[in-house]
Amino acid sequence: QVQLVESGGGLVQAGGSLRLSCAASGRSFSTYVMAWFRQAPGKEREFVAAISGTLSPYYVDSLKGRFTVSRDNTKITAYLQMNSLEPEDTAVYYCAASRIWVGVRSRDYTYWGQGTQVTVSS
Repeated sequence: QVQLVESGGGLVQAGGSLRLSCAASGRSFSTYVMAWFRQAPGKEREFVAAISGTLSPYYVDSLKGRFTVSRDNTKITAYLQMNSLEPEDTAVYYCAASRIWVGVRSRDYTYWGQGTQVTVSS
């Protein structure tokens, strides 16, 4: 069983940066794939990025270069660094975990955090 708690969201001006954290519990954290999704009002939840236990990152093409996913297995935490934020990035950001790489569909991830709101003002 894995429990996930996101933090680091907030209100930021366009062009600014935020770093989201996802604190996990569970003995096998280092082997899990950790992913980030986001959901804007009225839209479906969409994949943002993921990182494997061996630190291989994967990004949705549209966000490459602005967002960076990382993890610290000693702190049992995953991160999402978001730079050059745009109003279109406004959404609730969720952390998710899976024992293996399952792709970019939210329904395939087993464990979820409660989400953290990111609001980017223009």
